[in-house]
Amino acid sequence: MFGPLMINTWIAATAVAVIAGVTGFFAVLRGSTFAAHAIPNGAFAGAAGASLLGLNPFAGLAVFSLAGALGIAGLSRRARNDVATALTFVLMLGIGALFVSWSSGYAQEAYSLLFGEVFGVSADQVLPILILGAVSVAAIVVMFRPLMFSSALPEVAEARGVRARRMELAFLLVMALATSMTVPVVGALLMFSLMIGPAAAARSLTPRPALAMALSVAIALVTVWAGIAISYQTNWPLGFFVGVIGAAFFLAGKAWSWGRGKSENTFRLAARSLR
Repeated sequence: MFGPLMINTWIAATAVAVIAGVTGFFAVLRGSTFAAHAIPNGAFAGAAGASLLGLNPFAGLAVFSLAGALGIAGLSRRARNDVATALTFVLMLGIGALFVSWSSGYAQEAYSLLFGEVFGVSADQVLPILILGAVSVAAIVVMFRPLMFSSALPEVAEARGVRARRMELAFLLVMALATSMTVPVVGALLMFSLMIGPAAAARSLTPRPALAMALSVAIALVTVWAGIAISYQTNWPLGFFVGVIGAAFFLAGKAWSWGRGKSENTFRLAARSLR
């Protein structure tokens, strides 16, 4: 399990958990969980199109991830956010279905994009993940205060000069960047599980934003590490364990929150201190 063949797996999974913990915190706080699901799942169309053209699937994945983020942000100006996300998602899925129908050998690659190949991570995949992960986390750190403010108190933030649509676009682009290179390794479904479960659990455990983000990363790390270890021993799918462990953390966090009688307004109160 800790042999030379697994080193890349542990490194990549650790990087992905950190990325998911940071971006997932704001996805949950902003109510953008649908977008967190739509962007990586719909972006497989880009990989399919790139494969048809004989290009690197990673390039197509990155282009469609960014296009999906821009599409959601653009349509949100004239429609509800969930409707804009659904329309963008459906459009990308439709294009992907067309590309797949034109290819007779893409089924295995499509399966890998959905469920990942975490036990087959090559050395040349690790460096891009680390670089893009560092860029994504750095971007979140730079815009932490205005992003937190606009997420928890959007009306007040707008009145104080924080443009909500600009922050929404910036966050969607960061999320697209974070998922574009991690999807081929851990899969779109696994990435979504890592982004939402730990972040939702962390939000239930503490009202302090910085601590909640740190807890989100910690829970994501424990989830993926435990998932890899158990999957390696049982030969069961990693996605199953990540989903179950993430759900268990979420339920435990909710039980803790209910037991202490915490209010959903605690994050809003904490956000006021960031003004």
